[in-house]
Amino acid sequence: MLEMLSIVDLRFLLMVLLGSVAGLFVGAIPGLSVSMATALLVSITYTWDHSDALAMIMGVYVVGVFSGAVSAILINIPGAPSSVVTTLDGYPMSKKGQSYKALFTATIYSFLGSVFGFIALGLLAQPVSAIAIKFTKMDYFLLALFGLVTVGSVSTRNYAKGLVSVMIGLVISMIGLDPLMGTKRLTFGIQNLAGGISTVPALVGFFGFAEVLSVVYNMGQEQNVLTMEKTKVSLKEVLKHWKLSLYTSTIGMLVGALPGAGGPVASFIAYNEAKRIVKNPDVPFGEGAVEGIMASESSNNACIGGALIPMLTLAVPGDAVTAIILSVFYVHGLQPGPMFIRKNPEAFHAILVAGIIACFALLLLGLLVAPHISRVITIPKNVMIPVVTSLCVIGSFSCNNRLFDVALMFLFGLIGFLMRRFDYPVAPLILAMVLGQMMDSNFRQAVSLASSSDHPLMSTFGHWQTILLVICIAWVLLGNIPWTKPYMEKLTGMFKKEKKK
Repeated sequence: MLEMLSIVDLRFLLMVLLGSVAGLFVGAIPGLSVSMATALLVSITYTWDHSDALAMIMGVYVVGVFSGAVSAILINIPGAPSSVVTTLDGYPMSKKGQSYKALFTATIYSFLGSVFGFIALGLLAQPVSAIAIKFTKMDYFLLALFGLVTVGSVSTRNYAKGLVSVMIGLVISMIGLDPLMGTKRLTFGIQNLAGGISTVPALVGFFGFAEVLSVVYNMGQEQNVLTMEKTKVSLKEVLKHWKLSLYTSTIGMLVGALPGAGGPVASFIAYNEAKRIVKNPDVPFGEGAVEGIMASESSNNACIGGALIPMLTLAVPGDAVTAIILSVFYVHGLQPGPMFIRKNPEAFHAILVAGIIACFALLLLGLLVAPHISRVITIPKNVMIPVVTSLCVIGSFSCNNRLFDVALMFLFGLIGFLMRRFDYPVAPLILAMVLGQMMDSNFRQAVSLASSSDHPLMSTFGHWQTILLVICIAWVLLGNIPWTKPYMEKLTGMFKKEKKK
């Protein structure tokens, strides 16, 4: 404890706060990402003392993950893939004039999730990494598949339409170079597609520009200007879900500890669990349920601590940002791995302390600054349309500095608009895009390893975690297919009766 307190000085505190403010605005602006900001910081901080560099980067990381919810709630454009789930209930709340309540809820549970993740990092770094290291290539494929089969039931009442969206997303993720063979796939001779589809133009198009097209399409109907409600939000009312948030935070922390999974998978699984547990919400999920925002924000922020666990103890990054932070360690002569905490306790404590301080900075910025950002929604729609369109164009172009991405954004916006018109959910498509390449490479590597084994089935599926994931996938699928759903409901009812006895 003394070592941790000795790290904190005015300079260290200032670095964390500066990083936190930068993270708030970077994450809230569509098209700018936390990973991009962290990458820029690497080039700025390489001459600094490692504690100062880690302090600023942790501030950007923690608050940046939360601030993706700001644009998700206010203008239906998630600032990051992990904020996609927040749009499902956050934006409907804004349309009802409850944007302040949505932001307040997101802030409180982002804070709780972040603190939970860092406490878990301090207490469980080595035990959780020991579980994560046992995951095989097939396990990572099955984990991603579990996220995809789950999301179909999360974001739409029609499970088949959710799976159709997943399939479209998987096809889009296949565009570009084959990760194993290096050959071009689905590029149709277009050179700009050789590098694949960037996530930013897809996010901005499917959520931002699709919303613009929807507004234009309904322009003839009566327009209601969204306004910020004047009533105060009760902290007691918001915190009534704190017990459930511990469960969803645990999901986020555990998923974050699995390299390559990260916030998108955690938030979808946590949302589905909240939907399963909360049988009678005040507002239905997908129409402005506070529980939906709670599940999404607590889980994706708890992922921060979880993602740092394999990075510090195994030198395996848990997500894109921790991959960049790993490079900061190498630049400063630090060597993450099983002996890192013993050999570099001051660096480990610097990360923990900076993370906890950033959590409180998140709370202050979310409560004091985010509501002022939210006043943008009081602008009439006929003024907001060109503003949002401009943000969509700038955000798409800034990704790779090419007009081709802007064209893709317009195309995805049109597809997203048509999907909304015919009630096909967009969120599963985005998750499939994010996870598609990881699933592709892990599955093919698993099959390749199995083919060289004397017992292919046992080497692939003969692990407890693999069997558990297969059971979970089968349970979700059978529980949503129309002709098996009644039998699964009966089976679930029998289990509940046995528990009561």
